[in-house]
Amino acid sequence: MAGGHVVAKDTPSAPAEAASLRWLAVPGGPPVPRVLGQDGTWLVTDHVPTGRPTAEAAEAFGRELAVLHDSGAPAFGSPPPGGPVDAAIGLAPMRNETGERWPEWYWAHRVEPYLRTAVDQGLLTASQAQLITARVERAEDPGEPPARLHGDLWSGNVLWAADGRVWLVDPAAHGGHRETDLAMLRLFGCPLLDHVERAYQEVAPLADGWEDRVGLHQLFPLLVHVVLFGGGYATQAVAAAR
Repeated sequence: MAGGHVVAKDTPSAPAEAASLRWLAVPGGPPVPRVLGQDGTWLVTDHVPTGRPTAEAAEAFGRELAVLHDSGAPAFGSPPPGGPVDAAIGLAPMRNETGERWPEWYWAHRVEPYLRTAVDQGLLTASQAQLITARVERAEDPGEPPARLHGDLWSGNVLWAADGRVWLVDPAAHGGHRETDLAMLRLFGCPLLDHVERAYQEVAPLADGWEDRVGLHQLFPLLVHVVLFGGGYATQAVAAAR
């Protein structure tokens, strides 16, 4: 970027993040920082100067996110090319095991591991865990091919840049259900989200009832937060299941 500034990170997930950034750099999709180097736990990328949210940038982001999702993935849970099976979401481990049907894959690799840990740590009761389990068991197959997901698309990883565009940073990319990325955007308050969602729908309309499934898709990031931070996230996870 201009001025020669870079971002250097020392993180165990550096190989997975580097592979994710390269995989997400699709024509017509949201811009992502260029990987300048990755060695062991070190990752060096371009620095992206920050700006402020605008309606124009939000609408462009919605359209570009639809293009990214439509780029597809070989299977639910597939890692980026060259990326490891053992990846991470934030500070939590995340395995990119593949599956043919979304409901079974989502339970086995995005809900159950964190739910089990939360119960073992006393952060969720057995009855709360059963409520969450029952909700995922009612999940229907979306009837859509796997989408190419950012994978950790909360508002902190949506960078409103000085160039007037929205950049994606800190991904945990994998093949999944596109509604999961959109549900994460709702979870922690993305600016101008109504503009993002409206523009996304113009390019790639979501299946009927998608708003009723937001809580289902939020169970994954909420359970990750329960395991990492405890506290009120357990209550949020139970509320999402209800």
